[in-house]
Amino acid sequence: MKFILKILKKVLLGLGIVIGVIFLISVIFLYTSPQFGGKASDEKKQSYTKSDNYTDGKFKNAGNISTEMSFKDMMKATAGMFKKIPNARPNHSLQVQKIDSVSIENYKGEARIIWFGHSTFLVQINEKNILIDPMLSDVPAPHPWLGSKRFNEKPPITIEQLPKIDVVLLSHDHYDHLDYESIIKLKDKVEVFYTPLGLGNHLLAWGIDNEKITELDWWENTQFYGLTFTSTPAQHFSGRGLSDRDQTLWCSWIIKSSTEQLFFSGDSGYGAHFKEIGEKYGPFDFAMIECGQYNELWSEIHMFPEETAQAAIDLKTKSMMPIHWGAFKLAQHSWTDPIERVEKKATELSVPMVIPQIGEPVFISKPVAASNDWWK
Repeated sequence: MKFILKILKKVLLGLGIVIGVIFLISVIFLYTSPQFGGKASDEKKQSYTKSDNYTDGKFKNAGNISTEMSFKDMMKATAGMFKKIPNARPNHSLQVQKIDSVSIENYKGEARIIWFGHSTFLVQINEKNILIDPMLSDVPAPHPWLGSKRFNEKPPITIEQLPKIDVVLLSHDHYDHLDYESIIKLKDKVEVFYTPLGLGNHLLAWGIDNEKITELDWWENTQFYGLTFTSTPAQHFSGRGLSDRDQTLWCSWIIKSSTEQLFFSGDSGYGAHFKEIGEKYGPFDFAMIECGQYNELWSEIHMFPEETAQAAIDLKTKSMMPIHWGAFKLAQHSWTDPIERVEKKATELSVPMVIPQIGEPVFISKPVAASNDWWK
């Protein structure tokens, strides 16, 4: 019996040491890794109090809609991460259409978009290059061990091959939209960054000049060589670490030229803001609307596919593209469920929709995809 107790004590001691080492490494990582970004100065925090979306040191949704999960729901969500989901990932690396760097650099044609999967886009309009939520790394997490890889092995084009980028638009600070590695590779070839309030602090921490960063509140806009960029509402939340929940704002974006008007939803639950945006700024020529990574447990922050189709109607858009799918497994549904459901609802509601292959150019004046049903 004494021998067993002695062995048990050694095992417990060893286990305690291992747990202690893991805890210490985690703390060091949390406080030293640049992935987590920066924090606002007291002066900046004071300036945010002018916003209707900032209360008691935090940003909030319209109508004070809460995105906090109960402990019970958090346990359900955590358990769901380990649940096996049929067809959660493609059974092979997704094929993408390669993009020639010279053709991008020399492009002078009509407005077009190129999808990189999930919510990342290159928009070429008015002979300007605009990158939206540039996440081109393999894993949407602060460390590769903490997430699963994207569905396609290689992007249509690497960041190193991209020409000068005139504008980077960022919708919020989650890892699948604001990627440290991508920003570091991009920063020296970008003229300006437009972000919602507070997000610029991450960029400053990553070595981007303050003069390059413009933060906007909802309904504010800025001009860039004949283009107008307007920050509009979304229903979501923010945070990259354990103690920065809702310290930065989230938004959707409108890109307007003299001849076209585009909408990008960012991440958002379904709400009255879509109709409000449609009434204030619609109709739109083209809308990129979230459709993926949904769950009943977090329906306030991510739409279901049927709501995506309805949002297109609310926005008064001529054509819609479902986004936030086709790259990562971040929820407990099959990888094709978003597109199958939104396609069915869009047909029912007579919503024109385009579903291009990753890397395939889509022209705003005639948004059609040559590779229909490529996901099948």
